[in-house]
Amino acid sequence: MAIIRPFCALRPVPQRASAIASLPYDVVSTNEARTMVQDNPYSFLYIDRPEINFSEPIDPYAPEVYQAAYSKLQQMISSGNFISDNQECLYVYRQIMQGRVQTGLVCCTSVDDYLRGIIKKHEHTRPDKELDRTRHIAAVKAHTGPILQTYKDQPHITELITHWVESHTPIYQFQAFGVEQICWRIDDYTTIIELQALFAEVPSLYIADGHHRSAAAIRTALTERQKNPNFSGNEAYNYFLSVIFPASELQILPYNRVVRDIAGLSPQAFLAAVEQYFDVQPAPAQPYQPEAKHLFGMYLEQQWYQLRIKKELVPDDPVQSLDVSLLQNYLLSPILHIADPRTDERIEFIGGNRGLAELKQRVGTNIGVAFSLYPTSINDVMQVADVGLIMPPKSTWFEPKLLSGLFIHQIER
Repeated sequence: MAIIRPFCALRPVPQRASAIASLPYDVVSTNEARTMVQDNPYSFLYIDRPEINFSEPIDPYAPEVYQAAYSKLQQMISSGNFISDNQECLYVYRQIMQGRVQTGLVCCTSVDDYLRGIIKKHEHTRPDKELDRTRHIAAVKAHTGPILQTYKDQPHITELITHWVESHTPIYQFQAFGVEQICWRIDDYTTIIELQALFAEVPSLYIADGHHRSAAAIRTALTERQKNPNFSGNEAYNYFLSVIFPASELQILPYNRVVRDIAGLSPQAFLAAVEQYFDVQPAPAQPYQPEAKHLFGMYLEQQWYQLRIKKELVPDDPVQSLDVSLLQNYLLSPILHIADPRTDERIEFIGGNRGLAELKQRVGTNIGVAFSLYPTSINDVMQVADVGLIMPPKSTWFEPKLLSGLFIHQIER
């Protein structure tokens, strides 16, 4: 059973919501964040990317950076930019991008569900990134970034949420980052209890995006439990901020790759090496986005190619048969000598929202190469998680991104 819990959200006053709401901290660089906050003193990036509060470059992991996040949040609260609901509620968060709608339930999910494997993951986390968010939670005394979770569609949950939004007025409605953002508050006790009962019948939740934030929330809870061995389990730190969507509504874009060089090979020798594992043809379109699994686009010397992995190389394995695995195992590793894509500085990962033009720009006139991929499916994500396996790094790019700053879960009030 999956546990969901209502909470008293700290959230923007309606007239400030569009200014406060920001992209997640981990999809913008420090320099991009500095540019975004120009002319917007209310941006939540001042809290989620607190190094931008300093005029001079600073180590983003320095203690004073986390303290700046806390100070900025407190200043915005005292200035009347945030309000806190006086009763525990659930919330609905709808995003509409290019006519495509996804509607999720904002709630707190259980640390114990994560520890028991009811909340399932499909990625490893990096210790440094995990520690960063753990320190951030400790400093601001809150979960500020929602975790994107999903579940296998349950019609009764969808019907109940749909009925609520069709009969109530949104608390927020605005356009941001090319997406319409609409939120409702569920403050009816009976409806909350009914949703909790329906989710209690959901066997598994799946982390789609936000593995580092999830891991940081778990670390925080375990630390607090060590301090308080007689904890009841109802403490706020035992739950973390999530937005849960039915799987059919989520969209995954490809996570493309750029490699800065072709390992000292001539272009002709490189193509010959690729042909050992792939059928190589001029791409049917320039630029080329693969239209099916096991097809890849490759940009080399200002030319797009279509690569098709040889059928006999595709294993019957939920992880090794993924396109990101096939590209790694039969091209990036044996030909370009990228053994560990998590640490090799020659490779860059480009989210599909940046488009194919970004790949061409990154390669430029250098002797480098770019690869466009067919997106991993949500069914792939759930299948891998169900058998307790881990996907390769940078396998999924979910779009649109949940904005930060609209809902904050305080673990100390």
